[in-house]
Amino acid sequence: MLRTVSRDSLARNSVLIMASTVGTAGLGYLYWLLAARQLAQPAIGTATALISVSTVVSMVSNLGLGHMFIQRLPGTGVLEWSRIVGAGLLTGCGATAAVSFAAAGVLPSIAGNFAFLRSSSGVAALVVTSVALTATTLLDNVFVAHRASHGMFTRNLALAAGKLATLGLLTWAGYGGAGVVLLAWTLPSLAVTAYTMTTMLGRLRPGARLTAAGIGAELRHVQGSLSGHHLINLAQAGPTALLPVLVTARLGAEANAQFYVAWMTASVLFMVSPAVASALYAERTNAAAAGLPRASVVVLAVTGLPALVLFFAGERILGLFSAGYAAEGALLLKILVLAALPDAITNLAVAHWRSLGEFRRCLRLNLLMATVCVTLTWLWLPGTGIEAAGIAWLVGQTAGALVVALRSVRSWRKAPTA
Repeated sequence: MLRTVSRDSLARNSVLIMASTVGTAGLGYLYWLLAARQLAQPAIGTATALISVSTVVSMVSNLGLGHMFIQRLPGTGVLEWSRIVGAGLLTGCGATAAVSFAAAGVLPSIAGNFAFLRSSSGVAALVVTSVALTATTLLDNVFVAHRASHGMFTRNLALAAGKLATLGLLTWAGYGGAGVVLLAWTLPSLAVTAYTMTTMLGRLRPGARLTAAGIGAELRHVQGSLSGHHLINLAQAGPTALLPVLVTARLGAEANAQFYVAWMTASVLFMVSPAVASALYAERTNAAAAGLPRASVVVLAVTGLPALVLFFAGERILGLFSAGYAAEGALLLKILVLAALPDAITNLAVAHWRSLGEFRRCLRLNLLMATVCVTLTWLWLPGTGIEAAGIAWLVGQTAGALVVALRSVRSWRKAPTA
């Protein structure tokens, strides 16, 4: 098994990306477990609400540059590589800072539950956290582009461990409140990002030196990424980032804490298929043969056992946070586990179509799922509670999987017979 993984580029990079995400999720689980035991639920709710907003801001403003890296970096010379990465990071982080300020000005007037963004400290926390998320996402894609996912694995484990250690140190010293959660979340991100840019990128691409020179020439590529990859990414991942924001807006920060813990616990399943999909796309970008059947096998092999554990023992796992989290989130967790299968189908389908250049098909599918999920969540939350977000997510992903199945049947019927 280990020999097969080491020889198969798709399997190796998929496993490394998944190891990175699962390892990060495991340490993240310990992070939120420590936070839940040391801090009051309202503080957790406020911190998770701000992190959720930062995730949305970063997703909106990174301009699809990560997938542009995957598409353009393989085979480029040192000078061009330096220009692409340097200009991409500067553009993405600058856009993120601008959108962060705009979000801080708009959200409190739309929903009173975001009043904490009216303070200067709230605005600063939103900007720094959002920029850190964008830098982390873009740098991860640099490593994926070179099929060097071991670098992504190393830096993300260091990042997650740093967050946990910082939170433990701050709570041990007697500090409390939402600010502690945010500091422990953000400071390690900045430190690991700085180390990656000053040391790890030079090892990945010897001779490379990041520069902002030539950023004007890169803007046309950014425009192409914005109209192609970025819209697909927004429609695909937007609902996952928006759900905690919608829960906060409709039900309040405390309800979001309950939702966020269940969502974070289920996210170990939702991390697998995007990881394999990214590896599949990178393989095909590097002109390597990589088929959907192999990718599907990897997803099923990795998600099967964790899905069973979460479905049948999820309430006990949530109980590690507190009895309240278990009581409020157990049903939601089961619903989210059921959504993992259609989610995997749609993620792999989008990666396949993206590699064929069928961007409009990818966008239409993702927009369908996003519209169904976000609309139903907004309508159902007040009457159903946090379970509404899980049900809406399941309905949206199932609708997308049915569309993929129908298109597959049509393709088989049109295929010439021998």
